[in-house]
Amino acid sequence: MAPISLADIVSSLPSDESWGPATTTEALVDGVPYAPYSKGDKLGRMADWTSEGKDGRDGRGGRQQYNRNYRDQQVYGAGTSSLFAVQVAEDESSFSVVDNTRTSTKTRGFGRGGGTIFRGRGRGGRDQRGGRGTFQRVGGRGGQQGSYYDNRGGRGGRGRRFGWKDYDKPQRNRDSSINIKPDWHMLEEIDFNRLAKLNLETSAGEDIDTYGFLYYYDRTYDKPPVKNTERKLNVVDRAAYNVTTSSDPIIQELAEKDEATIFATDNILSMLMCAPRSVYSWDIIITRHGNKIYLDKRDQSSIEMVSVNENAADAPLEASEGNKETINFPGALALEATFINHNFANQTVMESETSKFEMAHENPFYNPSEETEPLASKAYKYRRFDLSLEKDEDPLHLIVRTELDAVVKNNISGEDQFLTLKALNEFDHKAQGSGGALDWRTKLTSQRGAVVATEMKNNSCKLARWTVQSILAKADVMKLGFVSRATPKANDRHVILGVVGYDPRKFAEQMNLNLANGWGIVRTIVDMCLKMNEGKYVLVKDPNKPLLRLYEVPAGTFEEGEEEGETIAEGAEDEE
Repeated sequence: MAPISLADIVSSLPSDESWGPATTTEALVDGVPYAPYSKGDKLGRMADWTSEGKDGRDGRGGRQQYNRNYRDQQVYGAGTSSLFAVQVAEDESSFSVVDNTRTSTKTRGFGRGGGTIFRGRGRGGRDQRGGRGTFQRVGGRGGQQGSYYDNRGGRGGRGRRFGWKDYDKPQRNRDSSINIKPDWHMLEEIDFNRLAKLNLETSAGEDIDTYGFLYYYDRTYDKPPVKNTERKLNVVDRAAYNVTTSSDPIIQELAEKDEATIFATDNILSMLMCAPRSVYSWDIIITRHGNKIYLDKRDQSSIEMVSVNENAADAPLEASEGNKETINFPGALALEATFINHNFANQTVMESETSKFEMAHENPFYNPSEETEPLASKAYKYRRFDLSLEKDEDPLHLIVRTELDAVVKNNISGEDQFLTLKALNEFDHKAQGSGGALDWRTKLTSQRGAVVATEMKNNSCKLARWTVQSILAKADVMKLGFVSRATPKANDRHVILGVVGYDPRKFAEQMNLNLANGWGIVRTIVDMCLKMNEGKYVLVKDPNKPLLRLYEVPAGTFEEGEEEGETIAEGAEDEE
């Protein structure tokens, strides 16, 4: 082959100033070289002459590689996107580790058959106990493998964490607590996010007058029950009253004396102050008469009922949602819990006419000539709170009727301390809607803190209302009873497993309950009503959304005739 001279090479070069192969117009866009790529790809290099095969760099391919290729085919230019892929600086495709040790696929816990997993959400690092994304293994007895707990939900099924794919579940459609009539005019719609930002600092309040009497609390209930012996919850028929605000004769007298502007009961006021925690629908009737505001409830309103696991991630289902156990419907559970609370407060006191704490006046609702049942241990304290602001010309006071259930002598000082008696109830810790609750019979004594923490999560609204009512009444102790069904399939027989006492103010701190926020909500709703004309209004919690709606209703609404028809309709719904 004849040698090529340098002159021949120079003469063969193109005459223009560019270098390299000839440029064609087929690969140009407005004169710029172009290759299609996906907008989500990162530009790593301009060209790659060692493109990967379809099986990837390691030649294994696999399901993950297939999924990626199949996904990229949906995007224009994805076929050449590998030209622009960012690669790590070091090529480790040919690197391998020689390890002849045999690894076991099974892991052992700290006990026999340990396999219960808790998901931590603490502040620690990846490898610290409780760090975000870490798992802690706890040993157990028996084959409990595959049972998971997650702090976002309750106990799931075998091999499934609760909360997995819950975004696919259809939205629950609950019914409103009251039928919205066509002639009702909606005035305001308030989101819970707005309510959570409100704040109003108030004083501790002052006592105006006291009525009724209190029996002394039976301290034997504070002792843990003896093994294999359970104390039954008995039916104690006693006359107890839950009169609405405008029907209270004492509040009517205080209103005539112009003692305050706003009047309410602790049951109604606590619902309003804890509104952002509520899930189920409820309603409050607001009546403006002159410059006075009355917060009332309807007869057989949902405010009177004690909800069960209202705030649980997997709350009890209705019959229409697939729940086949009629005793575990939300309405049936609320009726059962209300029945338990009434009997628990009457059973845990020592009824003695010689040793009882008399208030300044007798019970204003009891008529011995008409009642056949004896009067329950109950004291009513009418207390006044100042909701005024610095910019207000006239003071704005609120009078609330609070309730106390019992009295007990302090072990050290011997002084009388006022109590409120409430009861949490367990229906079936394995049933749907239990919210991951522990078995109270085995865990209440050894893991009381975990039991109470689970109840704070599943019954946040109910416990917050009880705490607010205790603080409004200036109670020294709030007693919480733990009542369970004698058998999970029968809702008419119950046993008392234990009673725990708490300081209501410290309990509020544990629940992250801010009373100043509750007073801010009350002041905001009252300000709305004071700007409106005299009349009747209804504040309704939306059954499916976290918001409140304020309606203006005709003056004759909720009178005896109309309310009777609504009560019958609600009763029929409950039976269904």
